[in-house]
Amino acid sequence: MPETSRLTPIAVMILATLREADMHTYELVRLLKERRDDRLVPLQKGTIYHTVARLERDGLLAEVGVDRHGNRPERTTYTLRDAGRRAVEEWVRAELPQIDRQSDFRVALSEAHNLERDEVVALLDQRRAMLEASIGEHRVGLEEAAARDTPEQFLVEVQRQAALLAAELAWQDSLRARLADRTLPWGVAEIPEHIKNKHRVSRETFA
Repeated sequence: MPETSRLTPIAVMILATLREADMHTYELVRLLKERRDDRLVPLQKGTIYHTVARLERDGLLAEVGVDRHGNRPERTTYTLRDAGRRAVEEWVRAELPQIDRQSDFRVALSEAHNLERDEVVALLDQRRAMLEASIGEHRVGLEEAAARDTPEQFLVEVQRQAALLAAELAWQDSLRARLADRTLPWGVAEIPEHIKNKHRVSRETFA
């Protein structure tokens, strides 16, 4: 099995989507686009097909069948292997507390539901400490710049970053509170059955 750190964000999203059900690559592409995951990573068909082939070669997913409907081309259906499931969890576990890789953090956050609620709370607590430290560094830097009579026009970007960090911390605290008091449904088991059925019908439509 490859090192988890070598998984690309699109590979993580493919593996995580296969946790929901076995599906062929065409359905993977459709579902990722339907969920607007192209906001997080480029969803080019060639890249996705290449990534699926690599994940199969690495033993993280497996082919479970090939089917053809009418004049449509053959479609290979894939399933997630236990190694793939562990790889998703390990990648999210590593990236969720980070503050210096925003693109990877966004993917980790979008797939955080693959971890247990209490573990996500603990990881967010780790991230909170790093956010607070970074906010403090920005505050000290601005105070030192002011003491040196640095013109404020040279500091507006630093001010912006400090404000963004503070806003992110406030949002994260709100998320953590909803996870901790269980007002935010979490994990597949807490998805309402009618929503699961809706997605099941959607998959069958494109089978």
